[in-house]
Amino acid sequence: MDGIFGKITMIDDIKTSAREEMEKAVESVRHQMSRIRTGRAQPSLLDGVKVDYYGSQTPLRQCASITAQDARTLSVTVFDRNSVKAVEKAIVDSGLGLTPNVAGTSILIPLPPLTEDRRKELTKIVKGEAEKGKVAVRNIRRDANEGIKALLKDKTISEDQQKRGEADIQKLTDSYIKKIDDVLAEKNKELMEV
Repeated sequence: MDGIFGKITMIDDIKTSAREEMEKAVESVRHQMSRIRTGRAQPSLLDGVKVDYYGSQTPLRQCASITAQDARTLSVTVFDRNSVKAVEKAIVDSGLGLTPNVAGTSILIPLPPLTEDRRKELTKIVKGEAEKGKVAVRNIRRDANEGIKALLKDKTISEDQQKRGEADIQKLTDSYIKKIDDVLAEKNKELMEV
């Protein structure tokens, strides 16, 4: 009896590992999408900004608090008065096309409305990020299937168990591809809002 459970556990370990890796791939896509600017002010827009803070590159969130003041304005409150200029420079140099307005230790960042051309360009970028996520999920599927085939080769599992395991991995793959498609659809909807 222990032998049967041992075989099942090995395939289950492969499935569990594949599920965890696919979840990470979806989270990575979500994270990349959150950094793409839409017309709406979201604090996550500045997640990738690094500030030269006393000689080291420090994430902006460690130097300041970031909030959405309204639908089109971000407010950055710098903790250290002496680093306001460094934070302003980091935002300007971030490549996000933002123009910060400094007022004491606060920095207001108005987000200009997106032009139609910029929306189309961002849609292509978002689609590319989703495709990268799908490729990652498919690579995880390939690795899991290779692991199952190795168990068959070692005669640890039967051909029926191999087929069931690969079918389960395919179902898992399909569900995570759908999750990525859902994230893409949500971001595209956000981009097209005027």
